Amino acid sequence: MSDNKTPTLDDIRCEIDRIDTELMNLISERARCAQAVAEVKHRENPETTVFYRPEREAQVLTRVMSRNPGPLANEEMARLFREIMSACLALEQPLRIAFLGPLGTFTQTAALKHFGHSVVAVPLANIDDVFREVEAGSVNYGVVPVENSSEGMVNHTLDSFLDSNLRIIGEVELRIHHHLLVAEGTREDSISRIYSHQQSLAQCRKWLDANFPKAERVAVSSNAEAARRIKGEWHSAAIAGETAAELYGLTKRHQRIEDNPNNTTRFLIIGPEPIPPSGDDKTSIMISVKNTAGALYGLLEPFHRRGINLTRIESRPSRNDIWTYVFFIDFEGHQDDAVVQEVITELEPHMRAIKWLGSYPKAVL
Repeated sequence: MSDNKTPTLDDIRCEIDRIDTELMNLISERARCAQAVAEVKHRENPETTVFYRPEREAQVLTRVMSRNPGPLANEEMARLFREIMSACLALEQPLRIAFLGPLGTFTQTAALKHFGHSVVAVPLANIDDVFREVEAGSVNYGVVPVENSSEGMVNHTLDSFLDSNLRIIGEVELRIHHHLLVAEGTREDSISRIYSHQQSLAQCRKWLDANFPKAERVAVSSNAEAARRIKGEWHSAAIAGETAAELYGLTKRHQRIEDNPNNTTRFLIIGPEPIPPSGDDKTSIMISVKNTAGALYGLLEPFHRRGINLTRIESRPSRNDIWTYVFFIDFEGHQDDAVVQEVITELEPHMRAIKWLGSYPKAVL
């Protein structure tokens, strides 16, 4: 656009058209580079070619956010690149991603946030099924919830790692926003029943007490199931998220009704292969210690002494010995780091067993 005059609307639209053409050419060029990378990988290792590299994608997204000139926010810019990478990867073969279903759950939202929309999302009935399908090779990766900032750990996910050889290859942090959804023709003054998952009802309790104190609250298996149910009920509403609203064509009568606006759920990406360092990683391990006085202190002190930040520690009863516990520990760093190996070497005399659940890039988006 010329600097000598104030641009007209037509001038700006012409400039947008020119930029759009340039963007398409650049995206196409990037896609051809992605195809070339896939060809090189397949030529070098035709039997076990791995196209998806979470550590590489984390590095790309981190660099995009650090170099973003604006005016788009860093996360918005990273999401655009996330979708470009997803589409480029799907040129070879779309990834199949199992998640805790049904369709429309927050776990599906987390899967699409992490992998982009060019994957084949496979809903499964329970967490055990997700682990089983990934182990069988029927899907490439799985997505399961592991903790919520309000409700705590998802013990079923932790217990699944006791018997599984799968690795954690990534994590997703998803801000949980609940909306009051209604079907077409439902008037607010006619709502006498509200469906949702038990945890969502609890997370919106104060709002419900203030706005629908007389409405019956019905707990169902998932928020997506709540959204599906109200399609044919003129006097009902559902509490669910954005994905469920879009899937079932519902109206968001009230948005973000959760009592805690910072309510966040963390999800794990599980897969069969270990992940190289990305430069900004976390590691998850499972340790069984000898039942002696000060055992927990002895477990944690070497991490503290070497300045390794522990981000989570949880205990679960051992399946092998009564009154013996297994500790799930998350900490910053990669298992290949020398300082991490020093800690584990020091702990070995005090441990019954250790299981490396995985080292993986910290959540970027």
